[in-house]
Amino acid sequence: MSRPERRNILITGASSGLGAGMAREFAARGRNLALAARRVDRLEELREELLAAHPGITVAVRALDVNRHDDVFTVFREFDEELGGLDRVIVNAGLGKGQPLGTGYFRANVQTANTNFLGALAQSEAALELMRPRGRGHVVLISSMSALRGMPRNMTTYAASKAAVASLGEGMRADLAGTDIRVSTVFPGYIRSEINEKVKKVPFIVDTETGCRALAAAIEKEPAKAYVPSWPWIPLAYAMKVLPLAVVRRMA
Repeated sequence: MSRPERRNILITGASSGLGAGMAREFAARGRNLALAARRVDRLEELREELLAAHPGITVAVRALDVNRHDDVFTVFREFDEELGGLDRVIVNAGLGKGQPLGTGYFRANVQTANTNFLGALAQSEAALELMRPRGRGHVVLISSMSALRGMPRNMTTYAASKAAVASLGEGMRADLAGTDIRVSTVFPGYIRSEINEKVKKVPFIVDTETGCRALAAAIEKEPAKAYVPSWPWIPLAYAMKVLPLAVVRRMA
């Protein structure tokens, strides 16, 4: 059975990094975009870039902090009306800050947990409130390879929050089984972006353009789960699930 083309796509966290990169990829495919992030000046710059390169598309932008949950619902509804119905929502906004637990940085850890999980929950709720009455749509949750196991040091809270996102996606798939609403959970490997630009030695890392091209291609297939880029992350995903924790901790 052929998959429907998702013409109108909402991406959160779209002002930089993977969000902006995915926006470029979907714009090149001729899709209309709804782009949300806290830094609206960057969104406006991106909109100008995309419209100049692809004048046949529509690009709507809104300022949005996903921790302001009421705003999430309002902005999603506004985008839905402006574009004539959202076909796909990519839940991408997130934080990567964190410190080892018990070292006095609870505030940073709780910010990451709130943004990455509660923010994703609000976005998923808002997306499905639009899609359930129509009986169709595609929700994409951006998790992380670090979600597959507990991670040490600065990664502990980030990995746990992304594991929660993955569990949320699986629960949504179970709930929506038998409908025409698809839910995909994407587990990116190491893709260069603002969240990791200061980390120099990263194994298997790819540049932003290569990584976002792989993300867009995976999302278009609408799988239940996708490990991106497929090499080496598909085999590493299986390995990470069975390797001793002493080995996995060295991957962080």
